[in-house]
Amino acid sequence: MTGNAPTFATLLLRIFLPFALAYFLSYIFRGVNAVIFPYLERDVGITAGDLGLLTSAFFLFFAGCQPILGVMLDRYGPRRVQTVLMVTAAIGSAMFGLAASLPELIVARVLIGLGFAGGLMAAIKAITLWYPPERWGLITGFHMMAGGLGSMAATLPIQWSLSVMSWQGLFFWLAGLCLVTAALLFTVVPERGTPAAKGTLREQFRITGIVLTDGFFWRIQPVLTFQQIAFIASITLWIGPWLRDVGGITDTEARADIQLYTTAIMTLGFALSGVFAGWFRRAGVSDFASANLVSVLFALVCAWLAFVPSFEPVLAWLLFGFLGAYPIQYMPLLARSFPPEYAGRVSTSCNLVVFTVIFAGQWAIGKVVDLWPRTASGYSPDGYAWSYGALFILQVAGLAWMLLWRAQPLVQKVPAAAD
Repeated sequence: MTGNAPTFATLLLRIFLPFALAYFLSYIFRGVNAVIFPYLERDVGITAGDLGLLTSAFFLFFAGCQPILGVMLDRYGPRRVQTVLMVTAAIGSAMFGLAASLPELIVARVLIGLGFAGGLMAAIKAITLWYPPERWGLITGFHMMAGGLGSMAATLPIQWSLSVMSWQGLFFWLAGLCLVTAALLFTVVPERGTPAAKGTLREQFRITGIVLTDGFFWRIQPVLTFQQIAFIASITLWIGPWLRDVGGITDTEARADIQLYTTAIMTLGFALSGVFAGWFRRAGVSDFASANLVSVLFALVCAWLAFVPSFEPVLAWLLFGFLGAYPIQYMPLLARSFPPEYAGRVSTSCNLVVFTVIFAGQWAIGKVVDLWPRTASGYSPDGYAWSYGALFILQVAGLAWMLLWRAQPLVQKVPAAAD
């Protein structure tokens, strides 16, 4: 396998699809609370703040383990690391199905988050090992499409499943799917050596420090982080309550339909993001500039949801899903700005920042929504207006920082700096 160029079948069936399946499941778990939240309100008695905390708990260990995950991916390879993580996700899912209180749900959700901590990062590491650099953005976009399909599955299909089983039973089935995926990863994905496997653990963590103190890394990180707070917090949770409380859509199936449409257009956005980046590149627009342009448009949609929510809300959410998918192209851009052997630690360092802030941000949205008295049907629309208004302002600040900060990629300044 390592001596010859891999065939297309190998790249698709033995590398791309197993990691894509793991990422598909990751997005189901991220988004399932946006559908089951009425059952959790009924059975566990949680508030908006509790709901935000519970959903964001997915990102707690997800973020905290990223530095270690980056070293493990570069040292042991994505196949072995992702297999262990998927078994952890299965344990967490089974515990969620058995939980009967908010603390138990949070512990289970933390384990699920830990299990899916490598969903994107392990795939990016595999992409950098098996695909040429000029294809990284395209393949990353296709991998994100698998996540989008998972988000679609977390809407109407999940709503339908709750008509034939309890939400607890649903999580037992999901645990089984995690175990099946772990078995596929372990038995199907080939190994491929990388120079990053050399060196002591101390030297490996030293490279993580180089990434986390790099100027170009921090030039991009604020806008990417603030954009992802709005995007992930909404897709994984707040779109459901927003449609009920601001959009006035009380029927659960109607809400699930709109969530399905939003995640479908998001999936299309993921699939086309790498294609569009290539088109922009051929037109003389850099990856950096095109990602910035789409980030501006996405921020304007957040302003739409905050300040004029009654104007074509479904259209606003469709644009939210499509535009929010494109800034993932910042990730391969960051990977190319460092030496190739840093790939695992670049992506996990990015995740460390993004998901630590998402953990706090998703919880904060719930706390802001709880500041206003509950209405007869749910939460006050004023809380959503303030939350999405704040998300818009944060994104504008991140874009301004990016334009004012002039740091350049490490590979342009000091090639192989850590060596």
